[in-house]
Order: sequence, then C-alpha cells, then structure tokens
Amino acid sequence: MLEILKAGGWAMVPILLCSAITLAIILERFWSLRARAVVPAGLSDEVREWARARKLGPEHLDALRANSPLGELLAAAVSVRHYPREVIKERVEDTGRHVVHYLERFLNTLGTLALISPLLGLLGTVLGLIRMFLAVMVSGVGDPMKMAGGIGEALVCTASGLCVAIPAYIFHRYFRGRVSSLVVNMEQQVFLLLDELTAEDTAAPPAGPAVRAARPAR
Repeated sequence: MLEILKAGGWAMVPILLCSAITLAIILERFWSLRARAVVPAGLSDEVREWARARKLGPEHLDALRANSPLGELLAAAVSVRHYPREVIKERVEDTGRHVVHYLERFLNTLGTLALISPLLGLLGTVLGLIRMFLAVMVSGVGDPMKMAGGIGEALVCTASGLCVAIPAYIFHRYFRGRVSSLVVNMEQQVFLLLDELTAEDTAAPPAGPAVRAARPAR
C-alpha cells in the first residue's frame, strides 16, 4: 500500500491531507448530531411541566441553555414568555439561526473537500502524464519502465482523489439531511411549548376596552 502511495508522487500529499480532514469531520459530525445530544427525549415535556407549575426561574433557563440545542431554543422562548406570541416567535427564530449554524459547522468544509479532492487527483494525473512525455522526449519510446512510471502516477492520483471525494460528498449530503430532520423536530417541540406558554392568554375571554387599558403592559 505504501508503495502505491509513493507511486502517486507529491500530489498524494494534499490528497492524503484531505482524506484525514474528511475522516475527522465525519466522525465529529456523527458524534455531535446524535439525536439524544441535539433533541434529548423528554426535555420538551419537562419544560412544559415547568411552565404549568410556574417553575421557570433563572436557574432553569441556565440549565436549559447548557443542555442541548433544543434546550437553547426552549430557553429563548421561556425567557420572553410574558410577551405576545409574535415576539416569542421572533426570539425563537433569531436563536434558531445560531443553532442551525452550530449544527451545520464543518459541513461547508466537507463539501469543499468533496469538490477539490478529484481536482487534486486530476492535477496528479496531469503531472504524471507530463512526466511520461518528458521521459519519452529524453530517452524515446524504447524504455517502457519510464512510461509506466508516469502512467502509474496518473492512475494512482486519479483513484485516490475519487476515493476521498465520493465518501465526502455522500456524507455531506447525509449530514445536510440529518440537520434538516433535527431542525424540523426542534420546531415541533418549540411550538408545543409556545402553545403551552400562550394557552392562558388564548383561553381568557376578550377584555373590554376599559379592562384592556387597565391591563399592565407586558
């Protein structure tokens, strides 16, 4: 195996570097995008119970923010629970953009590696062919070993670049879909909490003009 890599020439160095980075990102994303780490089971139910029992103090908010991305969204909703529903939704959307950015970290890098790896393989292929033609110019076609060296370098670089690019592209698409699925799940949990927080205002009868004027601003 080592001999095959050596046959690829110096162009194999960036390809091997890309393969190491690709593997590291794939393993890190598998660990970070676990469902129990992003959307812990029962967390939303627990927060709704806190809302019903009026136990949503600062310590609960700090615990939520440190719990998970879902907890950060729930904490954003709870922190402005005394405001109208539209204000709560805006706060959740603002926080959601930061959460999605966190979930998608390194995915652009993975996509870039999927793009440049075959180009690096193509570069190695071209260099190998140039090496072969230079050998032909110097010693003619009578030395097949020199021609074989250039052809071997070209083929090894091409195959290596594709071996890095194909898994990188597959996992890039997979993790994109994984993030989308987790975001939809978090949205569902947040809307359940939002309904719980605004249930009291929805259930209350509409107040007359005098009552509404006397109600304290939220």
